[in-house]
Amino acid sequence: MDLGMIGLGRMGSNMAQRLKRGRHHVVGYDLGEQARQQANAAGIETTDSLKKLCATLPTPRVVWLMVPAGVVDSTLESLLPFLAANDVVIDGGNSNYRDSQRRAQMLSQRQLAYIDVGTSGGVWGLEQGYSLMIGGDAASVAKLTPLFATLAPTATSGWGHVGPSGAGHFVKMVHNGIEYGLMQAYAEGFAIMEHKDELELDLHQIATIWREGSVVRSWLLDLTADLLHADPTLKDIAPYVADSGEGRWTVTEAIDLDIAAPVITLSLLARLRSRDAESFSDRLLAGMRNQFGGHAVKRD
Repeated sequence: MDLGMIGLGRMGSNMAQRLKRGRHHVVGYDLGEQARQQANAAGIETTDSLKKLCATLPTPRVVWLMVPAGVVDSTLESLLPFLAANDVVIDGGNSNYRDSQRRAQMLSQRQLAYIDVGTSGGVWGLEQGYSLMIGGDAASVAKLTPLFATLAPTATSGWGHVGPSGAGHFVKMVHNGIEYGLMQAYAEGFAIMEHKDELELDLHQIATIWREGSVVRSWLLDLTADLLHADPTLKDIAPYVADSGEGRWTVTEAIDLDIAAPVITLSLLARLRSRDAESFSDRLLAGMRNQFGGHAVKRD
């Protein structure tokens, strides 16, 4: 099967390589010349324009987008003049599911299929395969089975058609919300142990023990063990935690559905708190304690 890949960042390039291994013909495009050169070095054919990309692909075309959520609409606007009826556009990024529903409706009016694929696996997907949560028209998804079976961990596991347009990105949104909670729990647990100086705990050793047989074993724990082995004190990592937006969307959706999601919500708030090195609220709290109780205040 022939495929056009738009967005040759590290993950997009890895996906293209995995598809190439599966004997799919992949043609890549990226705005950045350096990204195209890196893809070429990995054996991936590239072009320097969307027009050339589409002209290279036989019809009906399959075009997979791996671009940030904020530029999907502008990318589609640039791409549409070169597409024809029965072509398929796949969004494998982290778009908001409501945007995916809107885009699917818009493309259907042009006789184009739009498939939203929540993709998990990160930079490890090249070797281990990607978990794919697929939303869209059943007939269109069925036609793309060879692609999904190649990208997934195995041809029959790690991927599936989860529902209509928007469902893939909705499920991926919740997946990432759960990930926030899991990561926060690990971070807090290891922080408690790190502060227990009198026991002189080896955090890497503990993470390694938990990896086998423990009820908290997971791939995240495997990665944590590797991280603690490489940098036991994490001295080279700043205590600043970004978020991709999907945790926020998950919390918003929980509120809209009247579903209590305290773990995910608090894990998101913890990330926001990590960015405020000059916390005014904490300064005010310390000042209030001093005002009502005469408690000591640390001065900068």
